[in-house]
Amino acid sequence: MSFGDLTRISTNVQALQANASLQKTNQNIGMRQLRLATGSQLNRAEDDSAGYSISKKLEARVRGQAQALANIGDAKSMLTVAEGSLNSVMDILQTMKEKAVQAGNDTMGDDEREAISSQITALSAEIGDIVGGATFNGNDLLDGTAFTFQVGSDSGDTFESEGYDASGIMTAINAVASITDADSAETALTAIDGQIDAVAGLLADIGDDQKRLSFKQDNLQVAMTNYEAARSRINDADFAKEQMELIKLQILQQTGTAALAQANAAPQAVLSLF
Repeated sequence: MSFGDLTRISTNVQALQANASLQKTNQNIGMRQLRLATGSQLNRAEDDSAGYSISKKLEARVRGQAQALANIGDAKSMLTVAEGSLNSVMDILQTMKEKAVQAGNDTMGDDEREAISSQITALSAEIGDIVGGATFNGNDLLDGTAFTFQVGSDSGDTFESEGYDASGIMTAINAVASITDADSAETALTAIDGQIDAVAGLLADIGDDQKRLSFKQDNLQVAMTNYEAARSRINDADFAKEQMELIKLQILQQTGTAALAQANAAPQAVLSLF
């Protein structure tokens, strides 16, 4: 550090040094105040280029994971729609089974069996409406189409369902002949039981996919928390530390201002030589 000769007044080295120190203190105060205002200790790349880069990468991953969580929620909602439709179909099939069992009893006459057949026909038509109307954002849910869900923030982090094909239900139910006697009622009952088993299998498949999505959701939430903690350690400001440093710098600002004033006044001592 240079020291000036107070008898040389053209260049006041002490004042220059005091001013440089004061400017540095003012810059540090501005930086600390910015950190307190933003809550971040890395507001510019020059603050810590490596830390800034790592922080931005972690932030991108966390934001991608947040969207993946939303995707999983949407996927589960879609599967819930499919599940609800199949539950309605199951209720109808169980009603049809009851009617087929009723028609198999010889206490029923021709008119009664004809009424039961008419009801079963109407119920089968309703099954067709439910299966055809099971859609989500324009996607048919029960035609066997496989779905791919993005469940992570990286390429390839996907989950694929094999699809849920309920189209065979209508084919089997429509093949049931009119119930006219105990034998035709038995045939109808066999066909209905087969479709009850098929729908139960589809519901089990949906349940398995929902459970896997729930596991992925839980795992993703844990990962998000860990990545957010890592980003926080690099990027977030420690308010207690920043406030402590700010108080110290404010004191240095006051002493630096006083030192600059004294350094500016020092050359006046030369006048005593005259």
